[in-house]
Amino acid sequence: MTAPSRNQVKTLDDLAKLANYSFMDSLNCDPDAKANGQDYAPRQVFRGHYVPVAPEPMENPEYVAHSLNLFRDLGLADDFAQSDDFMRIFSGDLSFAPAPMRKVGWACGYALSIMGTEYVQQCPFQTGNGYGDGRAISVLEAVINGHRWEMQLKGGGRTPYCRGGDGRAVLRSSVREFLAQEHMHALGVPTSRSLSLYVSKTEKVRRPWYSEGSRARDPDILITEPIAITTRVAPSFIRVGQLELFGRRARKNEHPQALEELEKIVLHLIDREYSAVIDHALAMQDKVVALAQEFRSRLTSLVANWIRVGYCQGNFNSDNCAAGGYTLDYGPFGFCDAFDPRFQPWTGGGVHYSFLNQPVAAEANFHMFCVALRPLLAEHPHCLQKLNEIREGFAAAIQAEMEKMWAAKLGLDKFDPPLFRDLAELMMQAPVDYTLFFRELSAVPDDIGPLKKSFYKSPAYEANPEGLNERWSAWLARWQALVSINNSENTATVRNRDKLSSQMKRVNPKYSLREWHLVPAYEQAATGDYGLLRELQDVMTQPYAEQSQDIADKYYRLKPLELFGVGGASHYSCSS
Repeated sequence: MTAPSRNQVKTLDDLAKLANYSFMDSLNCDPDAKANGQDYAPRQVFRGHYVPVAPEPMENPEYVAHSLNLFRDLGLADDFAQSDDFMRIFSGDLSFAPAPMRKVGWACGYALSIMGTEYVQQCPFQTGNGYGDGRAISVLEAVINGHRWEMQLKGGGRTPYCRGGDGRAVLRSSVREFLAQEHMHALGVPTSRSLSLYVSKTEKVRRPWYSEGSRARDPDILITEPIAITTRVAPSFIRVGQLELFGRRARKNEHPQALEELEKIVLHLIDREYSAVIDHALAMQDKVVALAQEFRSRLTSLVANWIRVGYCQGNFNSDNCAAGGYTLDYGPFGFCDAFDPRFQPWTGGGVHYSFLNQPVAAEANFHMFCVALRPLLAEHPHCLQKLNEIREGFAAAIQAEMEKMWAAKLGLDKFDPPLFRDLAELMMQAPVDYTLFFRELSAVPDDIGPLKKSFYKSPAYEANPEGLNERWSAWLARWQALVSINNSENTATVRNRDKLSSQMKRVNPKYSLREWHLVPAYEQAATGDYGLLRELQDVMTQPYAEQSQDIADKYYRLKPLELFGVGGASHYSCSS
């Protein structure tokens, strides 16, 4: 099949020619599934890798936005996003999909573990066989320009895993996910991507949320919100939790094909996500060991990148951990305002999923990943030993990634523990805005004046401003000495300063997508005004650029103090 040239995909027929359903064609279907995909009631799924599901079309869809960057990367024409055919497919109506596209999508089950402990009580049947994609339905796999992409509707309706829910997503959460995925991609952080966003002009649902100005921890009112569907795109959506499900079934020998199904999903993951780095000719057991090594490398790098840009996943259960090593599921996420190691935007997340505890959470997920693989190596003790060694090396591997990341943020050739420790202490005492501080430091200031743009008011600072300023000045002088910067007008020094500044600005973004940016964007979008949403999309897909002074005045500033502690702007308990 000839790959399309840039912007060659202009019609649904063009897109259909690229369809290639490797997941459904090479893996096992639930033997109890309905072939027509009309499978919406919650039930247990005991076998198979997927359930065929027909999405429930959204009423009266209206175009909100699409990713110009992803459309360009995929070779899709921009006006395709607003065509009737494209809009119908990606708002859930597959009934007219041209062959070889299919009229049903698929949903997957997975297990749940929290910090390395398996849970089944979230499943309505108390068995773990009813947990999975409750409102995410994949509708297309396509090979475009030599790369395989899976396209998945978020909010596409009910599946057997819906646990009694309606399978819908509201505009509020869909705007958040749509903007966050493309922002993270622009930040250089591995992530699923956003394709399109549509809203229903007539279909609404009721959800718990916060009244205006509420400082309650949990939502205090029910509101009516328009439903929306955003399509997310990734090489695959295989999660650590999926491997856990099949690993658990194999470990407990829950059915005769349990071990075979585990092997199939693992080999499929390797083909989809790791074929460029794992030799196809290797024996299965050697592929499994290589997979663990490669996933460890990706996961440790990913989490270090999250912390580099001030991102907190919020809910880093194993089912929200992509086995391909990228960011997945933008529900209770958030970007730091004031630096806080325990920053946690989700009220249900706890300290275990807080900002600087993410390396520990990642290690727990990697442990469960390795546990899931173990049944495949039961007859290969040498490989099992290698897997254990890879698992035991996780803490050292992520520590190395973290130190490399902190050194880069500080413009250092090598991580300096005392300098960093003192900085972290000062950042909490001031406190400082995480993004603004590192961006101002990237300008390589002569004194602390520019850094003070990132300081929030605090009792500690107001009680002893001179003392804290002296400590900040002393820290800055130590940093300047380490990066070999002084106040000389020597031409070589100026060039060195400019080089350092440019280097640091490539890892310290000027803009990050804060919740207080998102609130007015989705509130206006609910009235049919998408102007602010599209402005945010433009700004946040250029996070390292200086941009205009008007944009800087609007988005490169401290969070207004009155918004701290406000439900929906600082924390939330649900994201549907």
